[in-house]
Amino acid sequence: MKKYLLASVAALGLVAAGAASAADLPSRKGPVAAPVYVPAFTWTGFYVGANAGYGWGNVNTNGGFAITNTGDLNGFVGGGQVGYNYQMGQFVVGLEADIQGADLSTGNTFAGLRVKTDYFGTVRGRVGVAFDRFMPYITGGWAYGNVKTSFPGVFAVSSDNSHTGGWALGGGLEYAFTNNIIAGVEYLYVDLGDKRILNTGTKIGTDFSVVRARLSYKF
Repeated sequence: MKKYLLASVAALGLVAAGAASAADLPSRKGPVAAPVYVPAFTWTGFYVGANAGYGWGNVNTNGGFAITNTGDLNGFVGGGQVGYNYQMGQFVVGLEADIQGADLSTGNTFAGLRVKTDYFGTVRGRVGVAFDRFMPYITGGWAYGNVKTSFPGVFAVSSDNSHTGGWALGGGLEYAFTNNIIAGVEYLYVDLGDKRILNTGTKIGTDFSVVRARLSYKF
């Protein structure tokens, strides 16, 4: 019996010694990779881009006694924008300028009057709230453009006025798909004011709404 006990103790000792030797061997695991730091996205920076959409609105005639709706205008708009954003915590403030080619026209109204806007532009401030890469915002500022008025026919007369005293107000949503590519959609209400036409006391006023898709590159 003693022999069996001695043999068992000796075997356990050999197993323990082998385990201790194995623990002293160098580890075969590779080096632990350092954590990768990904900087948080920021809206701060300059950007430039393009946009396209649709516009619709009204042409009003002011003859000095009453303002009447002369016709409705609508058509395609498209152009480019450039601006700068600055992020402070969750809030984003910025300044943007845009120039738009337009095909906003009334066609010939019941009185034969035709009004068309070939281009307009705005310079606006923007205020937004950033939810990481998603940002809703409001915007407003100065607007300008041209308004062409004509009476077609045998005695056709026309005028082409530049309107520089208008204003614009609206809002939009933007999403940054990458650190540089930002897409969005925007609504603007644009009022170009009114001007006298054809050396008469009659004034033509033009205002319209615009919905457009935007794509910008942030530097």
